[in-house]
Amino acid sequence: MSAALDAFTPAVARWFTARYGEPTPPQAQGWPAIQRGEHTLILSPTGSGKTMAAFLWGIDRIYRDLEANPTLSGVQLVYVSPLKALNNDVERNLREPLAGIQQTAQRMGLTLNKLRVAVRTGDTPSSERQRMLRQPPHILITTPESLYLLLTSVQACAMLDTAHTVIVDEIHTLCGNKRGVHLALTLERLARRTPRPPQRIGLSATQRP
Repeated sequence: MSAALDAFTPAVARWFTARYGEPTPPQAQGWPAIQRGEHTLILSPTGSGKTMAAFLWGIDRIYRDLEANPTLSGVQLVYVSPLKALNNDVERNLREPLAGIQQTAQRMGLTLNKLRVAVRTGDTPSSERQRMLRQPPHILITTPESLYLLLTSVQACAMLDTAHTVIVDEIHTLCGNKRGVHLALTLERLARRTPRPPQRIGLSATQRP
């Protein structure tokens, strides 16, 4: 097993090795910094595994926390993308590793508590929004604007108080424009609500301009 996977729980590490083999460079280089809790920016080409590099440690951490506290409530990880279509893709792409990790754990004789994922955008039906308030997801996939609206809602903002990680995808589209400034302010508002400022992980396949 790769040394980059040593810090992961056995079920997560074994699933990754069986599914992908060796970590890609963004994963092998990104995980140590992410595991140390450092703010991390990953710039790598499309298809190089950077999304998994950003998510896997957060998933692992949530499973650890669920083992210690099966009733763990509140959003733990926030994924922000400026593209609604990408949000839906990420949700679908998370289903496979979460199901795979659960199956791997079962084969190892381990029991993992269910990790909940939800998408919140301007298109999310009101019934789903209400469901999130009653049972917040552990991983919330959203847009900059929807995150802002959540933080301005008296009811909804409380579920974000537990967030320890924020992933911002396609970060190059937010640099140097009003939308990015607005998101930066939103992230500062989030940091004021949480016990500790969340770790920030930025992703992009674009380095120029």
